[in-house]
Amino acid sequence: MFTGIIIATGRVTSLTDLGGDLEMGIDAAALEDSRMALGDSVSVQGACLTVARKQGTSFFADVSRETLAKTTLGTLSPGSKVNLEPSLRAGDALGGHMVSGHVDAVGKLRALVEDARSRRLEFELPESLMRFVAPKGSICVNGVSLTVNNVEGRNFDVNIIPHTLKVTTLGALKIGDGVNIEIDVIARYLARLMSNTEE
Repeated sequence: MFTGIIIATGRVTSLTDLGGDLEMGIDAAALEDSRMALGDSVSVQGACLTVARKQGTSFFADVSRETLAKTTLGTLSPGSKVNLEPSLRAGDALGGHMVSGHVDAVGKLRALVEDARSRRLEFELPESLMRFVAPKGSICVNGVSLTVNNVEGRNFDVNIIPHTLKVTTLGALKIGDGVNIEIDVIARYLARLMSNTEE
């Protein structure tokens, strides 16, 4: 589990095709070495990956066909900047919300508006996921825990404060870019419980 609070950013160092899936190398010099031991989970742009091997300040993770199909990881290239968060440890502060690292869909940035010192971003989601998105609810975008401002049709918007723009990859987004979206796990379970009571 994660919290959606980005600890560091890293850069993709290598992408090795292994017959349909990939091994991804990530320079994580800014991430504490003890938080990326072999077998540990690390959220990379919101997708939970397992540290398979290490070399210097870099770790390497296998990226399955399923992950490539459901996330933006397959669009990355060597040099791409990525958000990093190690898995939650007992006693860690829960500053964001509970995030699993299981990306639900790729959303698209449809609008970008400067709002005082912040930036308002509007994303489009598949219609099937919109019932899980609520004003003032939580959502995870590229691994970042955010609060939903407004919801309309298939779109929702969020406000990105200067600190988040500076320390994550969200500040570099351009109109049309894809982002990894994970809906709030509580909303998912509530919807499941409600569907069971209606049967």
